[in-house]
Amino acid sequence: MERVVVEPLATGWAVRTGAFDNLMVFRSGGAAEQAGRTVALALAATGQAAELRLRLKDGSTAGRFVCLPPTERDPDPLMVGVRPRGRVRAGTPDLSPA
Repeated sequence: MERVVVEPLATGWAVRTGAFDNLMVFRSGGAAEQAGRTVALALAATGQAAELRLRLKDGSTAGRFVCLPPTERDPDPLMVGVRPRGRVRAGTPDLSPA
C-alpha cells in the first residue's frame, strides 16, 4: 500500500509519497490536503491501495484515510476515514503496519 503524507514544512506544507521523486510544496495546508487526497485517489484509480496521512504542525496525525481501488460493482475509488493510531509526533518511530 502506497503512503501519501501531508505535513508541515518550516514555511508551507508538503505532500510526500514514494510514488514521486520530489515533494509537492504548497503555501496553505488546505491546498496540500486537497492535493494529497487527489494523489491518493489517483493511485487507487490505478489499482493500488493508498493510505493518506494528514499531519499537524506539532507532528501529530490529524487524520488517516485508506483509498481502495475500484471494483467491478463500483467503478470509482473509495476513500475511507480510519481512526489515527495514537498521536504520532515528528521524530517518533511510527510502528503502525505499512
